[in-house]
Amino acid sequence: MTTNDHDGGSRRVELRPYAEGDFWILERNNAPEQTDHLGGPETPEKLADRHRRYLDLEPATGMMFVIEYEGAEVGTIGYWEKEWNGETVFETGWAILTDHQGRGLATLAAVALADKARELRSHRWLHAYPSVDHPASNAICRKAGFTLLGEADFEYPKGNPIQVNDWRLDLEA
Repeated sequence: MTTNDHDGGSRRVELRPYAEGDFWILERNNAPEQTDHLGGPETPEKLADRHRRYLDLEPATGMMFVIEYEGAEVGTIGYWEKEWNGETVFETGWAILTDHQGRGLATLAAVALADKARELRSHRWLHAYPSVDHPASNAICRKAGFTLLGEADFEYPKGNPIQVNDWRLDLEA
């Protein structure tokens, strides 16, 4: 999928389905500097459980992808169903490997992911819930066309309360 940059250029990101051999990406993104807004690194057992959950997702209700840029695997992004304020919505989240951050790749991937979720025609809204203290992820939401609805109480991982910004993208627009 080719996505235009906001400055008028054109760069290509590919989203390919997450596969068995992609566990290494989860391991690399499990570093303290990558997870400080998510409750910290996961144990090896929890990471293995996450890998299995990613592989077991069904495209109609959730899917994880590996983000590829210029032939390199640079991170992951996905969508999954979530009950939020009385309705079923899609939630999204992403993780870009440290050495590929700051180049707009997560924004390009978020736009590409929204297109994939839009094609399903199953839910109107795609939400992202970055920590209020995570300026980079909040900027990705803004640049990808999400609307900020405000702050919300959230729990991630389970048992770890955090304050997030609730960003929403209309998949019917």
